[in-house]
Amino acid sequence: MDKTIKVYTLSTCGHCRTTKKFLDDCRVQYEFEDVDLLKGEERAAILEDIKQLNPRCSFPTIIIGDRVIVGFKEDEIREAIGL
Repeated sequence: MDKTIKVYTLSTCGHCRTTKKFLDDCRVQYEFEDVDLLKGEERAAILEDIKQLNPRCSFPTIIIGDRVIVGFKEDEIREAIGL
């Protein structure tokens, strides 16, 4: 799979943890950012980026290639990563 996967999460979010575990179990490489652990300008900048992709700014926000999936939607994630 050659699509870049980026996951915006909260460290305290059960759905976010489930998403990361699912991606780990699928053995795909991904980057993630626990937004609630960021500070100051870095946090504000990331939140602005997320709002462009997901106006409700809810978590997890998952970007797979050019597709945005909001929330842990296993079937959509599986399809987007080609499983």
